[in-house]
Amino acid sequence: MTTDFQQGRVALGARLRELRTEARLTVRQLAERCGWAHSKVSKLENGRQTVTHDDLETWARETGRPEAGEELKARLRGLETHQRSWRRQLAAGHRPVQEALTVEYQRSSTMRAWEAAMLVGILQTAEYARHVFTRYAELHQSVRDVDEAVRARMRRQETLYAPGKRYDIVMGEAALYARVCPADVLAGQLDRLMGVATGLDTVSLGIVPFTASLGIPPANGFWIYDERLVIVEDWHAELWLDDAENIALYLRVWDILRQSAVYGRPAHRLIARARAALDLT
Repeated sequence: MTTDFQQGRVALGARLRELRTEARLTVRQLAERCGWAHSKVSKLENGRQTVTHDDLETWARETGRPEAGEELKARLRGLETHQRSWRRQLAAGHRPVQEALTVEYQRSSTMRAWEAAMLVGILQTAEYARHVFTRYAELHQSVRDVDEAVRARMRRQETLYAPGKRYDIVMGEAALYARVCPADVLAGQLDRLMGVATGLDTVSLGIVPFTASLGIPPANGFWIYDERLVIVEDWHAELWLDDAENIALYLRVWDILRQSAVYGRPAHRLIARARAALDLT
C-alpha cells in the first residue's frame, strides 16, 4: 500500500526532476556535477530514496538555482511531518489507533485539547464512544472492531487519575447537543461530564458558549501533548506535528479559544441546560 510519506517523497522527486530538466542536464551530467553515482539522482527523482538537507542544497546549486534550496528544504520538512491517513490507519480497525494514542497520553504530563462539536474521547462514556466508533467505521468502511476500540479508549481514561497528569480541555457548547447517539446515551454522557467538571482535580474543563465572542473561528479538533507534539484530526487523515513552529501556532490557537470559554459553575450550568433540553420520554 502506498503510504502518505511515500507519496510526499515522490512529489519532492518530481520537483527535483523539474529543476534538472530546466537546467538542461541529463541524470549523468547532474550526478557528475554533484559527485554522486548517477543511480542516486535517479532514485531521488523517482522517490525511491529520501533526500537530505545537504543533498537539496547541492541539487539547487548544481542546477543553477541556489535560491530554490530553501523551498526544497521546506518541502522536506513537510515530508518529515507525519500525515496519517485514516484509510491506512484503520486498515486493522480502530483498536490499534486507540492503543497508539494511549502511548502518547502516558508519555505526556500536560495535555491541552480543543473540540468544537463532539465530546473529547478521554471524557466519553463507553456507550457514547461505541456510537462514535460505529459512525466512523461506517464512514471509512473500516474493520468493525467497535467493542475492542471502546475497551482501549476506556483503558486510556485511567490516565485521568494518574498523579502528575494535567488535562486542559476546551469544547464548544455545540458538543453538548450533538446527537451522535440516542438521547438516553447523551444524557448519561452529560451526567458524566458534570461529574468531571466538578470532581476531578486533574481536569480543567472549559465550555465556549454559543453566544461567546470568539477571537478566532473554531475549526478542527486537536490535542497538544506537552509542547512536543500536536495531533490534528481531519476527515481524511490525522496530522502529527512535532516541529516547533507548528506547535507554537497550535498553542496560540488553543489559548485564544480558551479565552472565550467559561469554567466552574458557569460551565456546569451550560451542561445542565443541555441535559434538561433532552426529550427522554
